[in-house]
Parts: sequence; C-alpha cells; structure tokens
Amino acid sequence: MTQRDTTLMLVEGEQLPVVDDTDVLVVGGGSAGLCAAASAARNGARVTLLERYHHLGGMASGGMVLVLDDMVNEGNEIVTTGLVTEFVERMERQDGAVYPPPEDCQTNWEMWQKWSRWGCIDFHKAGMPQPIIHAVAFDPDAWKRVSLDIVRETGVNLRLHSWFSDALVANGRIEGVIVQTKAGRQAIRATVVVDATGDLDVGIAAGASHVDGQYIVTTVFRLCDVNTDRAEAFEYANPEEYKKLDRAARREIGGAWGMWWLKTPLPGVVWCNCPHMPGYDGISVEHMVAAEYEGRDRMMNLLRFARENLPGFENARMLGAAEQMGIRQTRLLQGEYIVTKDDITSRRHFRDTVCRGRDYYTPYRALLPKGIDNLIVAGRHYSVECEAQKLSREVPPCMAQGEAAGIAAALAIKGDTPLRHVNYRAIQKRMRAQGADPGDIPSPNALVEEPVVAK
Repeated sequence: MTQRDTTLMLVEGEQLPVVDDTDVLVVGGGSAGLCAAASAARNGARVTLLERYHHLGGMASGGMVLVLDDMVNEGNEIVTTGLVTEFVERMERQDGAVYPPPEDCQTNWEMWQKWSRWGCIDFHKAGMPQPIIHAVAFDPDAWKRVSLDIVRETGVNLRLHSWFSDALVANGRIEGVIVQTKAGRQAIRATVVVDATGDLDVGIAAGASHVDGQYIVTTVFRLCDVNTDRAEAFEYANPEEYKKLDRAARREIGGAWGMWWLKTPLPGVVWCNCPHMPGYDGISVEHMVAAEYEGRDRMMNLLRFARENLPGFENARMLGAAEQMGIRQTRLLQGEYIVTKDDITSRRHFRDTVCRGRDYYTPYRALLPKGIDNLIVAGRHYSVECEAQKLSREVPPCMAQGEAAGIAAALAIKGDTPLRHVNYRAIQKRMRAQGADPGDIPSPNALVEEPVVAK
C-alpha cells in the first residue's frame, strides 16, 4: 500500500523522497532509452531519463560496440533512419564517424580493401568479396558528447548515477520507480514508464511475463599505436600467410567474428569485438566477475601474439577495455505479440509495424507487456523469441524502437489514453515526420500477409 504527499512517499513502511514527478520516465540511458527520451520530449512530453553510469549510450559507448549496422535492406536501401541518422551526422561533424559514400557501396575487391576494415560489409552474405554497405564506424566519446547535446537541447531531465531498484505498481498500473543513489533511495513518479534497461529490469519488477535467454558475452577492447596501413598492406599482399596468422590469433583470443580487429576514426586505434565467451549469465554477479577475469586474460594473450607476429602490430599497446561488459541477451519480454525467428527470416510485415531494422519489421504490440498499463519497452529485451532476438538486437534497430516508444508515450500523455490504445498509425505518421522509417510501407522483399491500408 502506497501513501503519497507532495515531497515524500511511504513505500512498505519506508519514507522516500519524491525527487521528480514527470509525464514520461525512461529507465536506461542506452541508445534505445536516449532515443525514447528525446523523441518523447520533441513531441511535447515532460521527460526524465535515468541512467546508472556516468555517461549515456549504453552498449554503443560504454560497451564500445563501435559499428552501426543492420540498417540496410537489399540493394543498399537504408531503412533504419531517424534519430540514428541524426547521431551519425552529428558525430561526423566532430570527426567521430566514418562510412562509405553511396558510390563506394559496391561488390568488388577494390571497395572491399578500402572499406572492409571499417566494418562496412554485409556480413549476411556468404560469398567473397562481401558487398560494401551503409554502416558507420564511430568513436565512443563522440557518441557520449552527442548524447548529452541532444538531452540538453530537448530539455530532458537527466539523472545519472541512479540505479533502478523497484517499480511502483498499483492495480495493474505502473506509477513510477524507486532508484538507488549515493544519496539513498529515491522515488520518481511518472504517468508513462519506458523500460530501456536492456534486461527488462522494470518489467520484471512490475510483474511482466518473460523468458530467460543467454548468448555470448564479450569484454570489448581497443588497441592503440597500430600501423593499420602496414597491417592491411600485409593482409592483401600475402593472403595465405595472413590467413594462417589470423587463425592463430583467433585461437589466442578464443572466439571472434569474421574480423577480430577493425579501424576506428582515431588514427592508430583499432577496435576488437572479442573475445566471445559462451555460458555466462549476464544477470549473475558471479558470472560477470568470472567473465571479467577470463576476458582480460584473453585480451592480453592476443596482444602479446599480435605484437610478436602481425605486421603493423609490433608497437601495439592496450588502450583499454569497454566500461560495460558486452551483454547480448538476458531476459526477454513476452508481450502482446512475440516476434518469432520465422518472422525475422521471412521478412514478415505487420500492419502495426512502427520501426524496422535491415529487412525485418517490429510491430507495436511487441513493445507492450501484457496486463500492465503505462509501461512500454524499447531495446534488445523486447517481446521476441531467443533465437529471433539474436538476429534483431543491433544498436540502430534498438534506437528505432526507442524513437517509436517515445512517440507512443507522448501520444498516450496527450490523449490521456493507455499505451495499448494508442493508434499505431499515429505513431507511424510521427515517425515519418521525424525522418524515420516506421516500416509502414513494406519493402518489395517483405512477406505481406495483411493488407496495408493506404494512409
């Protein structure tokens, strides 16, 4: 039972200060949460954004996932747009983003040698050379700066260093949250709450149905003082010798994607999205501590091997690991609609699609929990099967989810209506007005099973 007054809230016998009362509360300042907050604010809502770390950006910045991909359908049709496009343009103006111009998006060895080490390839294609596509290599600190700029410009009330602790729920409706800070526990009231935690923290506390998932984790890191020109010249001049060294490097790191090092906008600094470590639970404190030990040991093993064996890496040094462990999957919402692997692989289009990534579509229902009012999710923990999430969890599509969720939250406030009653066509219309592709118009390769009503 909860009793309220203007400054204090009594929660289960504990008197908590109410530090804010807002229209929209976004919990989690990662890429999805930031987009939700900015989008809701730009649509007229009073917004508060909570983040546990000292920075914004989540896996994009703190986790150093330094290539934006999953934005391109067949034929290099850029379909994941809106706030993600704004981020890229702002970072580019700060020399913090690199991507191929449209004329370089081709399938030939010349473009492969020019752009593959930036991560701008269609890794879904098996043949070689893989097509060069629109993808963006970026600097993590540029991401943090742009994030703060957008928050400041949109008037979002930012509360960093605030750990989500519990949800305030009454009669099946979420009314706010409790956070843990250095100053103690605090309460924040809200009309609508966006769970952008990545792990469904708010949804779990509010009683949302979910499944527990698990995927590889990674202690991402960067190396500096790498002569990338020399490294690439050796790779392309001596392909067979390089392949042998590359296989040996993979054994040292113990698991990696097709390219274990990629260039970044900072000269001489390379990004290593490895090691891949299976079997760890991203919710477990004990597992995450063990992963830190193992990951850092593997990182140093690879550095020693690279310095001794790989041309261009002779003087390489460890610049440092990401501030956040690379977690790809934990708890997943089981909401009004559960996206399946077949939905993703068949490119199934939904009438209530409000955002998209690559060649797949996300319905509004997949952002809504069952049986809980005033709560919406955005990010990798949306309502999806475990195997489907592995194919639809990249940063840009999560940003698009956040942008759509922020619009939905603002529309719910304006219309004084529950989130599940917000008209998805209104969300689609606002997404388009903001320069985003909500997926309302299916691409030619989509599987359209429901008639798309003309706007």
